[in-house]
This record gives sequence, structure tokens and C-alpha cells, in this order.
Amino acid sequence: MTRILIRLPLFVILIGVGALAMMLPAAYASAIDEEEIARNFFYSGTLFLILNAMIALASASRPTESQARSLLLTLVGAMALLPVMLAVPFAESLPDTGLFNAWWEMVSSITTTGASLYAPDLIPAPLHLWRATVGWMGGLFILVAAISIMAPLRVGGFEILTSPYGRNERFERLPETADPYVTPNHMSHPQFHTELADPVNRVIRAFQAVTPIYVGLTVALWVVLLLLGDSSLLALCRAMGTLATSGISPVSVSGESSGVLGEMAVFLFLVPALSRRFWPGGGELRATERMRDDPELRLAAAVVGLVALVLFARHFISYIEVTRQAREGILAELARAAGAAWGGLFNGLSYLTTTGWNSVEWQGARNWSGLTAPGLILAGLAIFGGGVATTAGGVKLLRVYALARNGERELERIIHPRSIAGGGRMARRIRREGAYLAFIFFMLFAMSIAAVIALVSIQRIEIETATILSIAALTNTGPLAGTIPLTPSFEGTAGIASAPWEGWSGLSTFTKSILAGAMVVGRLETLAILALFTPEFWRR
Repeated sequence: MTRILIRLPLFVILIGVGALAMMLPAAYASAIDEEEIARNFFYSGTLFLILNAMIALASASRPTESQARSLLLTLVGAMALLPVMLAVPFAESLPDTGLFNAWWEMVSSITTTGASLYAPDLIPAPLHLWRATVGWMGGLFILVAAISIMAPLRVGGFEILTSPYGRNERFERLPETADPYVTPNHMSHPQFHTELADPVNRVIRAFQAVTPIYVGLTVALWVVLLLLGDSSLLALCRAMGTLATSGISPVSVSGESSGVLGEMAVFLFLVPALSRRFWPGGGELRATERMRDDPELRLAAAVVGLVALVLFARHFISYIEVTRQAREGILAELARAAGAAWGGLFNGLSYLTTTGWNSVEWQGARNWSGLTAPGLILAGLAIFGGGVATTAGGVKLLRVYALARNGERELERIIHPRSIAGGGRMARRIRREGAYLAFIFFMLFAMSIAAVIALVSIQRIEIETATILSIAALTNTGPLAGTIPLTPSFEGTAGIASAPWEGWSGLSTFTKSILAGAMVVGRLETLAILALFTPEFWRR
């Protein structure tokens, strides 16, 4: 099977996978007597499978050598063009929405953004399953692409810890020359001297390595949520949305059935979005050998703990002063305090991983903190982002850590100009070249936010609304728009099921197109997009 697949372009393989996936909502719709929706998905899947088979036969008869640049273009096509196919059964099932709005919804799903044009209670259950499935496949694809496409090109965060000499600086001395012979020690390494060097083959092998773990974790969380009281569809969508960090759910508050126990399970399964070391192919991104010393995990723990503490302690300090005079109702108030602390903790990790789940205790945490707009804190967490080469978006924790260590070192040099920093070669790598590359990315990210805000504001949208929508799109955190009160726009509609009060549906076609492009840029990262415009990238 592998020998057959490597003769096909990667985009053709992705079309086939997307067409096969349409059979899942078709089967579910048939099981719940939604026969029209079942036919839409089944006929669409069958049609695209036939067309894909014809294209595959034509491509396999004249195979061409795959190149890294073609795979990077495939990444862009998978996020921007493949949703056109995925949107066909969605648009057929909601006749008044139009193909453009359905395409926008699929772009939001496949980029794991999770923004929606529709009210959760106004679209049928099979369409919720389809959105969650597309988001889940998008998360799997980005995990596979990270080690098979982005790692050889040294983009997507791999540039932070990449040795300028092409070797492992943790255990080997610096080479005498800048181009030493390197023994390939990673399955994404571009210097294999067999047929394994084929880029499509790398993608297939990465898929075979990542998929069992990805599927296993999804099924495990699904079973746990079922046992805790969620319905089958809700539990499956939450499991998919958690592992893919898409935040797609059939309901507005995901933990309303399983409660805090379900949120604890989701909290645990969000941890793999903080570091690539939990997934196959993350060896190149390990700054330390021991997990407890992992900079991304330690930074994430500190940030999430700080946010929860800020939301909790502000009211708790004043509450202590009050209870000195009034002792009644202390137990009830302490229970509220515990709920508020958990709401801040859960939402902190949820938005740091750019998932966007809201805790059932989040409203209590907002009331407890007394802050007028704690959603701005969540926006800052989304900009931080999760682990490099994971399903999370944002700037990424490793880049933030590199900038922090560089700043710490500069302050030390001001106080002790002749001091020598410790930590070893990898620490020096992070503080020097890593911090330099992280700063470049951070500035590009900031410029991207400014550019998207300027383009969105053309349509006379409030600056606060334009800012939050732009950040939500570029960080792939669609539910962020629902945590901060926005001024809705009513320039467009997505049909009878649309929800303009959520901030997305009422936008014009031009604004939606800009935000869809921002989702793609945020998912693939600015450096990877800029690599497509360099002359060296196209030079044979």
C-alpha cells in the first residue's frame, strides 16, 4: 500500500481521506433518521471518491519526484482549498447558507480555530459531528506535517533548537567545519539515502507513528466522558476538540453534563498540547532530557497558575477582611471560591493551548474576581500559545521562553558585565540564536495582527471587535470571541442558523475572507508562508 501511495501527490491522498471521512456523518445521520443529510454526505463522499480515483490513476501512471517546496504548497492547499470539497455536503445540508459560508466554516475547522457562524442549537447533530471530525483531522495533519514537512525545512518552531552545524550540540563538541558529515538520527531528517528520502514517504511514516497515539487518546477521553455523563455525540466532539485543540462542541458550555469531573479529564488530555515531547518525532525539540525540566511545561504551569491566582486572590483578600465581622455563610463562600479557582485554572490551560473551552465555573470565576474584562487575560494566553509543533496555535511557549531567557541574561550582564552564563550548549543556543529567531517571529506575528486589524476595520467595525477577531483568527482560538463582549456586525448572514451576536456571522464577505486567510497564516505560521516567497525556495 505504501508503494502505491508514494506514487501519488500528497494533495490527492488528502482528497481521498476527506472523501472517506464523509461516510462517518452519513452513517450517523442515517442512524438518527436524518435521511436527507445522510444522502448529502454519502453522495458527496462517493462522488469525490470516484473523481479522486480517476485523478489518482492519472497521477500514478506518470509519477513525479516530490520536493519539499511542493509539500509546503500542499500545506497551504490543504488549509485553503481542501475545505471547498469538505464544504459541499455542509452547504447542501443547510441550503440557505451558501457555499462561501460553508467553506469558511470548514477553514475554521481544519485550522483547528473552532470559530463558527452558526448557533449550536440551530444546526443538526450530524453537522456538529462533521465540524468536529474536520477539526480532528486538521489537528492530526498538523502533527504529521510538523515532523515530516516543517522539520526538514526548519520552520514551524524547529528553527529554535536547530543546531547551526547540523548536529546534536548537547553531547558533541562543535565541529571543525561548518558542514560535517551527519548521520541521520531522526525520521524527519532530509538526508536519508534510500527511498525513505521521498517527502510523501516521510509523511506516510509520520502518519503511521502519530495516528495510533492520537486515535488512542481520543477514544480514551471519549470513553471517560461517556462514563461521566456526557451524551455520545457531545463526548465524541469534546474528545476530538480536546486532542485537536479546536474547541468545537455542540453546546456553548462543554462541561454542562459531566461537570467538573469531565473538565478534569479534559484538563489532563490538554497537556499534550503543551510540548512536542508527548508525540513521536519530538526529539529535536527537547531542550532537556528530563520532563520535569522541560521549559515549555514549566512555563505553562507558571503562566496558568499565575492567571488562576490573579482571578482568585483579588476577591479573596477583600473577603478575608469582610469575614472578620461576619462569620455566617463561610462554607458556602469557600465553595464558591474553590469553584472560581478551578474555573480560572481550567480556562487558563484551555486558552493557553488555544482550545477555547469555557469551564462551567468560568462565570463564577469572573464574578468572584470582580474584573470587568478578564477575557483580555485569555486573549493574552492565546497569543502565548502552546507547545511548538503541536496542535496549539499562537506564538508558542518555546519562543516565549527563549525571549525570557535572553532578557534574563541581558539583565545579568548589566549587573555583572563579566559574568559567564551556565546551562550548557543548549541553553546558550536558546539564549542566542533561538532568541534571535523567536524575536523575528514575534515581530512578524505582531505585524500580522496589525495588518489583519487594519483590513478588518475597513468595513466600519469597532476597533475592539476587530482586534479580538483578528487575535482569535491568528491564534486559532475561535471561541475567544465569545468571552469578551463585542459589538456585533450585521452586514452579512449565514442563513437562518447564523449567530451574528457571536461576532463572526454578521461580517461581510470581504471581512470573512480576510479572517479565513488569517486562520491559515496562524496555523502554518508566518515564517512558513514567507518561505514560499524566497528565491532559494523555488531554485532547483
